[in-house]
Amino acid sequence: MAVRPRRSVLYMPGSNARALEKAKTIPADALILDLEDAVAPDAKLEAREKVCAAVKAGGYGKREIIIRVNALETPWGADDLFAAAAAAPDAILVPKVGRPGDIISAAKVVTAAHAPDKTKLWAMMETPMSILNVREIAMAGIEREHRLTCLVMGTNDLLKESHARDYKDRFAVVPWLSMTIVAARAYGLDVLDGVYNDFRDEVGLRAEAEHGRTLGMDGKTLIHPNQVAIANEIFSPSPKDVEWSRRIISEFALPENQKKGVITIDGKMVERLHMVMAERTVSIAEAIEEMAAN
Repeated sequence: MAVRPRRSVLYMPGSNARALEKAKTIPADALILDLEDAVAPDAKLEAREKVCAAVKAGGYGKREIIIRVNALETPWGADDLFAAAAAAPDAILVPKVGRPGDIISAAKVVTAAHAPDKTKLWAMMETPMSILNVREIAMAGIEREHRLTCLVMGTNDLLKESHARDYKDRFAVVPWLSMTIVAARAYGLDVLDGVYNDFRDEVGLRAEAEHGRTLGMDGKTLIHPNQVAIANEIFSPSPKDVEWSRRIISEFALPENQKKGVITIDGKMVERLHMVMAERTVSIAEAIEEMAAN
């Protein structure tokens, strides 16, 4: 599967037609067109129609388009899934995933609705049960028919349901983030950090994004367009990292190194696992350049 940058993933309210149109100009890597939390109960049917029509119409360029549906057990969930599958976005975000069966059931509905293979599933990790079962949920991604490619942290809901305090150092949140990252990596999934609520606080956002990047997150979910630039900056490979990655790839490509497991570059020991990491870094950098050019 091609590597896609997911540095900035912006939630957009599905009931707001102006927001759906404005999203076409926002330099986010991905857009989550929301039918769940951002939409009042009496507006959900209208939001579904607007979002699915917007996805079918296109015009979002290279941005990855995701529809967040309501949970299957709600009055809107099943119809949301069928409609989203018919709209054929890049992914459908399943809320409140607590067990692998939640993803498996959603995948069966999406497949029954004849969604194309390109339409994947993302899982919201936002309940204590999500964290307890994160290994099994991530493991569902092994089977291609389950379509699972990404885990998304719902830190606000996790804090609420755990009764934890929301301190700036994210002391309470780190174990949940780390468990999810490890499970995602074990089964080849991407993982996105939760939102930062104070969209006017650029210093706080930058600190939290750096924290998530240090832990190993692929990107950050966002609630306001003004947060996009910071997320893009922090989750982009630095020019120095890209240059070093290209050097690793070129050195391993030399005839004398092609069969070696370990080589030395500028006095540093470099293993083949570093080449795999280097290839991913270069692929993401090239994808970012391609998006910027369009």
